Amino acid sequence: MLCQNCSKAQATTHIKRIINGEATEQHLCAACAKKLGFDSFFDDFSLSIPNFFSGFFSDAVPALAGRKTERCETCGSSFDEIVRTGMVGCADCYETFYDKLLPSIQRIHGRARHAGKTPPQVVAAEQTAAPKETAAPTREQQIEALQKQMQQAIDSQNFEQAAVLRDNIKALREEQ
Repeated sequence: MLCQNCSKAQATTHIKRIINGEATEQHLCAACAKKLGFDSFFDDFSLSIPNFFSGFFSDAVPALAGRKTERCETCGSSFDEIVRTGMVGCADCYETFYDKLLPSIQRIHGRARHAGKTPPQVVAAEQTAAPKETAAPTREQQIEALQKQMQQAIDSQNFEQAAVLRDNIKALREEQ
């Protein structure tokens, strides 16, 4: 297709505009696109991870105006630098800038508390740990302990173990 502006060169740029519900299309060659200002449309567009995440923190930038710059005591990063780069300086930055980071973390993850899986070696260590020698717990204490274990199994997404614990709780309650 030839350029709709000069009708000489091959069109390499396709522009589609929708104004008040009315769509218009234009096919332009590189020279005409440059002349009309469509050559640098994607110059500032980048898919780098820092640029991607900095977009999540952009809401906080106006709040920084006129404030003294707070810095992390460990790495020296400021919240403004975190916003610009999209990268947190160190683990202590999460505590230093907790109030400012929390809304963005919730927006990115859907919640602020990690609810992932527990590493298998931790689960195995918990299951093989020798029981402490104490007085025999009451049935209510046993049920309470099993409920805590079941919740931990659910949190670590070990649903098979949670089902076994649920059945044990049910059996204890039926004995009463």
